[in-house]
Amino acid sequence: MMHTHTLAGMAVAACDDGLLPLNQISAEFHNNLGFHEYEGVAFNLEERSRIQASLGDNMALILRHHGLLSVGESVADAFQIMYYLNRACEIQLAAAQLSGITNVSPIPEALATHVASQFKKVEYERHLVWQAWLRKLDRADPSYRD
Repeated sequence: MMHTHTLAGMAVAACDDGLLPLNQISAEFHNNLGFHEYEGVAFNLEERSRIQASLGDNMALILRHHGLLSVGESVADAFQIMYYLNRACEIQLAAAQLSGITNVSPIPEALATHVASQFKKVEYERHLVWQAWLRKLDRADPSYRD
């Protein structure tokens, strides 16, 4: 599991419509993203079961007015899901800034569903991307391993 409070993630978490299917990256999360209503600062341990129920069988969760949460079969999987969920939020935030200039249109429902199913067929590739991130980190600063 991974949980973040990024600018883009928190901005989308504040939107009534949540993450919109505006591009290929966001389409991966179409019908595979849960929503959990804000309950205040998470001091109440009983909220855990409600968060789990909100997540259901989805790969990620938008915590309304709070942030993002992802889960996976491994740390690499949860990281990869979070990376692309946050990227989709960044793209939506950028598109929202353009909305004063041009109309922003979501991917049609049937096509978004099709794209989401295409991504399910390549989920096994996430570990390859994780290995690439680790190689990049090794080059930048291998002291993280200590």
